[in-house]
Amino acid sequence: MPPESNERTIGQLVADATHDVQAIVRSEIDLAKAEIAAGAKAKGTGIGLFAGAGFVALLGVIFLFHTLARVIAIWLPVWAGYLVVTVFMFVVAAVVGLVGLRVFKSASPTPEKAIREGKATVATLKGEQR
Repeated sequence: MPPESNERTIGQLVADATHDVQAIVRSEIDLAKAEIAAGAKAKGTGIGLFAGAGFVALLGVIFLFHTLARVIAIWLPVWAGYLVVTVFMFVVAAVVGLVGLRVFKSASPTPEKAIREGKATVATLKGEQR
């Protein structure tokens, strides 16, 4: 008996299933790419903040040496101004370094959502095949 016009053939069903599986795989790959990109961006921001902290600390060391030189050369309150600037620069370096550390630690380079979705998809497909 020939199939009715509203019934689909096995070939059509297999083609549709193949298309659907391809779409699922593509979307999971896109999700993984998005998660990895977000994690890499956060790691880059953390590294940039660490570099900024290092630069500010270097400037602080320069001011510290200049302050020590002024203290030795002149026993006037001028050195106190240099000392205040030096302390301020180290405080800035500490704050930037701590923010960089927090950003660096909070970023996850693994695509956790994509892995979860992939496992769920495999489990669903295995369940449907039985």
